[in-house]
Amino acid sequence: MPYLDRDGDVFVLHLGNKDETDNENRFHPDWILAVHALLDEVESHEGPAALVTTATGKFYTNGLDTTWVFSNVDKLPSYLDSVHTIYSRLLAFPMTTVAAVQGHAFGAGAMLASAHDFRVMRGDRGFYCLPEVTLNMPFTVGMSALVTGRLPKQTAVEAMVTGRRYGGGDALAAGIVDETADGDGVLAAAVARAAAATSTRGPNLAGIKRGIHGDTLEALATATDEANFRFG
Repeated sequence: MPYLDRDGDVFVLHLGNKDETDNENRFHPDWILAVHALLDEVESHEGPAALVTTATGKFYTNGLDTTWVFSNVDKLPSYLDSVHTIYSRLLAFPMTTVAAVQGHAFGAGAMLASAHDFRVMRGDRGFYCLPEVTLNMPFTVGMSALVTGRLPKQTAVEAMVTGRRYGGGDALAAGIVDETADGDGVLAAAVARAAAATSTRGPNLAGIKRGIHGDTLEALATATDEANFRFG
């Protein structure tokens, strides 16, 4: 499960267990609740602060927990709405947020990275991919708004309609990430970027973000229409 660490005024939210390097860090309902609880803890801290999210091993996060979904199809709309709450919270989080993408960010996991203010990706083993088109899965209204609102328009089109897998260099060139780093330097680079902005933490920053992402936040708040969302 996710856990918190800290580097000075920068909180580091690890998306999976420290000792499970093959964990895909998928969005199980319990995982979503755990992330919200840790974000509550970060928000309760007083004083300068910033947030970095990261993981260990091959995966940053591999997105939706499809195993759980296929066993709980009747709960799919409410499940997707709960996924949206993570994106919305990060988009308007009252401190600078940086995703340290050390591995694969696929599907809903790629969208999670895009919900941060900034992204640092590992140059050789970091990947960003929206495979929905190849899996015959639609994007929710909120997910579509998030991708098209956070990526350059033509990059969003390519990523969504082709399912292209972007490595670190390609992701940087396409405007998906802001920086690449070598090997274990991803987290250090993300923490350095976050540390430079800890003084901006507060309600004013949250308000600025809500203004920037207003349309996306409205779309993410739209309840998922079961009739228009099917797997396969």
